[in-house]
Amino acid sequence: MENNIEQNWTTIIKPQSSLLSLNLKDLWRYRDLIKMFIIRDFVTFYKQTILGPLWFIIQPLFTALMFTFIFGTVAKISTDGIPPMLFYMAGIVNWAYFSESLTKTSDTFIANAGVFGKVYFPRLTVPASVVIATMIRYIIQFGIFLVVYFIFMLKGYDLKPNWMVLLTPVLLLYMAIMSFGFGIWISSLTTKYRDLRFALPFFVQLWMYATPVVYPLSLIPEKYKFFIILNPIVPVMEIFRMGYLGAGTVDVNQILISIGITFFILITGIIIFNRIEKTFMDTV
Repeated sequence: MENNIEQNWTTIIKPQSSLLSLNLKDLWRYRDLIKMFIIRDFVTFYKQTILGPLWFIIQPLFTALMFTFIFGTVAKISTDGIPPMLFYMAGIVNWAYFSESLTKTSDTFIANAGVFGKVYFPRLTVPASVVIATMIRYIIQFGIFLVVYFIFMLKGYDLKPNWMVLLTPVLLLYMAIMSFGFGIWISSLTTKYRDLRFALPFFVQLWMYATPVVYPLSLIPEKYKFFIILNPIVPVMEIFRMGYLGAGTVDVNQILISIGITFFILITGIIIFNRIEKTFMDTV
């Protein structure tokens, strides 16, 4: 008997119509899934640990203390008159967010291959959840920075905060976009070149030393400033320090170059990601 029952579909899954498509509507439709990924990332981080979420507080404090001893006391690297503990914390808090978001986002395809092969959902939900989950960690560590900051203020240190502190949410959003762009770019390449997974931690470590995290930008000789200009994370560090600590080098041209590089990486990353998404399961 012929079945004449009309079927009404509520959702139609089809390939990307454009390599540049972000499918923001799909991301919003799957917002509950993004929340689940965020919770998963948090639980995974401190599951079966003794101190749990306290690691979010311990890590920046102990890293700043170590940097203060090694780079401030032993190496005696200048911090432009800023208390070393505050100077290093300002760099560590921002760099930790950027590097962690980049590293975790870059593992999107490989780490989630099993899930991608079983069920459909917008693949960009995974890197989106990473940068959001890491934001929560950033907020906690930023709060620790503020506690240390006010302790130094109460001790009488002249820190000279200014209107640039209002740019903190903008800087956080900008780092999220930057790490998202670089992350999906690298994640797409690792599906074909698996060596990148092993090279990335080493590359990120070198990138940190090419960024004014443990030294001020003012220490860089003029002949090397060109290479610093090409580092898109540098303006974030300098604006943050200028806003809270009153010391930093803020160059409009460098900011514009940073924005240009970031959005170039973001756009090309989306194109490569959408292209790899179609054929990824054939390569694993």
